[in-house]
Amino acid sequence: MKFTRLVPNVFYTDINDALKLFVDCLEFTIEHNELGAKQPFCVIEKDGLSINVFENAELAQEHSPEFRLVTDEIEAVYQQIASTHPEFLHPNLNKITLRPWGAKEFALTDTQLGIVIQQW
Repeated sequence: MKFTRLVPNVFYTDINDALKLFVDCLEFTIEHNELGAKQPFCVIEKDGLSINVFENAELAQEHSPEFRLVTDEIEAVYQQIASTHPEFLHPNLNKITLRPWGAKEFALTDTQLGIVIQQW
């Protein structure tokens, strides 16, 4: 059995919140766009990673996911986000921190989810 990708679905009350975090801050691109549909939806991608983003208030209230994005350049990623979009830095992990398990991490949050940026 072989898998080539994992593509999560993330639900937002307002899909524009997702686009601010993923497209504006993390520089994902919109690869499929149904933003003008009755139920807005898009596929965002970056470096072989894909996420399906939906506007659905009911499902958004049921699901609050957390992702981990692993990088080999945590200092550069942190500096860019801190200088351009500091409002997304999670108050409990808003600086690069060496964790007891050996990873360097900082975290982001928006209206729907949390993202831990991690380097081993």
